Amino acid sequence: MTVAQAPSTLQRILDYSSRADPYPLYAELRRRPVARQEDGDYVVSTYREISALLHDPHLSSDAHSLENPGPALAERGDPPAFIGLDPPRHDRLRRMAMRHFGPPHSPTLVNDMRPDLTAVVTDLIENLVGRDQIDIVDDFAYPFPVTVICHLLGVPREDEPRFHRWVEAIVALLDFDPATDPQERLREGTQARKDLRHYLAELLRSRRGRPPGDDLLSRLASDEGPDGRMTDEEIVSTANLLLIAGHETTVNLITNGVLTLLRHPEVLERLRREPEMIIRTVEELLRYEPPVHIIPWRAAYSDLTVAGVTIPKGSRITLMLASGNRDPAYFRDPDRFDPDRRDNRHLGFGSGIHLCFGAPLARLETQIALNGLVRHLENPRLVADPPPYRQSAVLRGPRHLLVRQG
Repeated sequence: MTVAQAPSTLQRILDYSSRADPYPLYAELRRRPVARQEDGDYVVSTYREISALLHDPHLSSDAHSLENPGPALAERGDPPAFIGLDPPRHDRLRRMAMRHFGPPHSPTLVNDMRPDLTAVVTDLIENLVGRDQIDIVDDFAYPFPVTVICHLLGVPREDEPRFHRWVEAIVALLDFDPATDPQERLREGTQARKDLRHYLAELLRSRRGRPPGDDLLSRLASDEGPDGRMTDEEIVSTANLLLIAGHETTVNLITNGVLTLLRHPEVLERLRREPEMIIRTVEELLRYEPPVHIIPWRAAYSDLTVAGVTIPKGSRITLMLASGNRDPAYFRDPDRFDPDRRDNRHLGFGSGIHLCFGAPLARLETQIALNGLVRHLENPRLVADPPPYRQSAVLRGPRHLLVRQG
């Protein structure tokens, strides 16, 4: 008779039953800062070790550096975006994209969007007035960043239902849950990647031969700076990344923010009186309930020694960002939500050369969104706590967040 082996801490974290509150399991995982898994992968769960690896040039983000990349990566035929590349290719493409998205070439782009962002939030909140019950996700947290990223990229807003389906299937490829059908998930995700790339390629072709527009897709297509010009494949890969990352993580951040504020009504009331504290509040949300919990599929370029453990060259490494954000060896009283926390160097947007490209925009979107909701929602209350969560353990957030008001 074979005795079934108890699931590892990581397996329990990835199981959907832990989605609502993985934090006690993160604490268990941190007892061994670097833990080798049965399949030979390594999991790193403590703040200092994660931060050091994110700045280590011997940690690769390129799937081709993996000796065993796994089916979700191995069957990718499309060129990766710069998030999946290492220097110097990563640096060149990121510089070229950043010329049109932020400093030093477009230093005021994000801040100049403040009036437009405020207008979108105001319109969405007006649609919530007088309703007894709302879904923060469907009615607010999803349409806001999607509207913004469509406008930035030049994607027609009416096409949103199409790419919403594709993005959901692509994000599902990050799902580790063995209870789901991995082959079906892989098939649907692979097809969704092809469909989304084809859609963006057609959109790019429609920009050719026209005067450059203000949208990012047009500017990438017409720009020729110090690093030369992006190829069509590079533009499509970059647009693909920005379209997905430009709303998926912000939806989670806004929704997690509303949930956390409703669980901490004293902070919500302070925000009503002191709207300027929203900046610190969002930074604490990025630490306390980050939108990205896990960075999977990194690889060791060479043998690495981390916390006394040697990780062999070619090994897969998983970085548990949300665990690092609750590490008591770095953060005082880490399980307490404290917007007055000082020196809050969280890992909510990662760190190092792959620090989130859209972090300034996500911060501003969340600040405006939460301040708007705090001012306008009347006596908001959670319908269910915990709410139902999305499947992914990587991009963790509620699928729906029902709130009663009045």
